[in-house]
Amino acid sequence: MSLSVARRIARQTGLAVREARVVGSQHGYQHLIIALPGGQRAFAKVAAEQEAVPAEMGAAFAAEASGLRWLAETDAVPVPEVLAVTETALVISMIPPGHPTPSAAFGFGAGLARLHAAGAADFGAPWRGFIASLPLDNTASGTGWPHWYASRRLLPYLTMAVDAGALRPEDGRLVEAVTERIESLAGPPEPPSRIHGDCWAGNVLWSGDRGWLIDPAAHGGHRETDLAMLALFGLPHLPRVLDAYAEATPLADGWQDRAGVHQLFPLLVHACLFGGGYGVRAGATAARYL
Repeated sequence: MSLSVARRIARQTGLAVREARVVGSQHGYQHLIIALPGGQRAFAKVAAEQEAVPAEMGAAFAAEASGLRWLAETDAVPVPEVLAVTETALVISMIPPGHPTPSAAFGFGAGLARLHAAGAADFGAPWRGFIASLPLDNTASGTGWPHWYASRRLLPYLTMAVDAGALRPEDGRLVEAVTERIESLAGPPEPPSRIHGDCWAGNVLWSGDRGWLIDPAAHGGHRETDLAMLALFGLPHLPRVLDAYAEATPLADGWQDRAGVHQLFPLLVHACLFGGGYGVRAGATAARYL
């Protein structure tokens, strides 16, 4: 515990921080567990002490806070409460650690169906988006999900990955060919769903026999996107989640065959962040649809 760190977090957030402990770092900011009055513990992401804090960091904190609040409006899947958000910090309530169980997975699947069914005004969101440290274009479009997904999610990261050398030209051409055929690959038209947007296993916390969602890239999107991302990196008890989801809100025929179309986006993001292995995987995934 560091009193000086606690004082810095108090200055950055306006909260009465009693104690603070650094537990990690990522994307240029620190992760801390902090103690507030009354014994409440919270989780904080804060900019490291430096003369100039990148403006994008404050926008990323604001996007995460907006997404958490928007998801919380549905009272469908529990999310942490936003306690403070500033240009240099985000503080959310602490979720006690737990373990995945079949009953928690079933409840999570039913809740995820209710979250999606709450809907959105359009594909996109009224705030600037971020996924990890990368910006997302959340500008709404009246052209329907396939065109929105290709232009707002696939093509920007395809270009970024190719320019960075994280995607081989031949794999890039395969992904580009998918974007050209997206209308025929997207399945039946669906209205905008209220989705988490970065719904991989690491962003599902298990606590109190419930699944909680953290770190969203929330927007109005396609509900199959969240389900495809859960499958991409192996959520515990995923069959129970899917059973509960289908029981609450049946999915369109062929949704499992379309999962790879939705997985192209996180694969491209991972290629941009972590390198070419994900780029090769993105190319192989795209090839399945050509």
